[in-house]
Amino acid sequence: MSEIEFRSDVTVELVRASAHDSDVLFAARVSTQGEQTLTKALLEESDGDAASTGDAGLINYLMRDRHGSPFEHNSMTFYVQAPIFVFREFMRHRIASYNEESGRYRELNPVFYVPAPTRNLVQVGKPGAYDFLPGTAEQGALVDQLTREASAHAYASYQRMLEAGVAREVARIVLPLNIFSSMYVTMNARSLMNFLSLRTKREGTHFPSFPQREIEMCAEKMEDQFATLMPLTYAAFNKNGRVAP
Repeated sequence: MSEIEFRSDVTVELVRASAHDSDVLFAARVSTQGEQTLTKALLEESDGDAASTGDAGLINYLMRDRHGSPFEHNSMTFYVQAPIFVFREFMRHRIASYNEESGRYRELNPVFYVPAPTRNLVQVGKPGAYDFLPGTAEQGALVDQLTREASAHAYASYQRMLEAGVAREVARIVLPLNIFSSMYVTMNARSLMNFLSLRTKREGTHFPSFPQREIEMCAEKMEDQFATLMPLTYAAFNKNGRVAP
């Protein structure tokens, strides 16, 4: 049997992107300038430093007054490795395109998620307003031990069925939700802002969110890429309470 790997992190890589603040600007200005916007639309104006004060003001206006469609004329594709329970939360967002690794067509690698020692373990509060607090050393040790034991036992059962000639789509049913999977996810800036508003916890947001930490880890890495690609849009998103337009 392959050696089991335990991870406490996630992987998010930007694979390709066509996403610039200029995409928002030409899409918005066509409503008043028509064909005059075409020349700029055909140019790749990806340097946020070259933007004018008027450009920043227009993007902020669109964000503030919830004129959302200009933020859809762009695309970002991410490669994500994370435990399957994170992907099930991801796919609640029906505003993206997904293609995930298949346990029917390939043997799944023995890579499992185990919470890092810094991961909060105790849930307090009521639904919709939870807080998560650090656990005791004993709770942390228990989570770590039982997660590793259950993962190893499940993967051994999976391997035994495969070795006996059982189909992969059947053998996989014994695998736990903390096994890692991989996927490509593609979305535009408007969709990504909606995702970030729900899957990150930030002070001062108009609508507070209480995400599970593991999907927030993915969201934070995606947010870093978004901030680099579309700095004016990202600044307006934060200035206006992190609400998707």
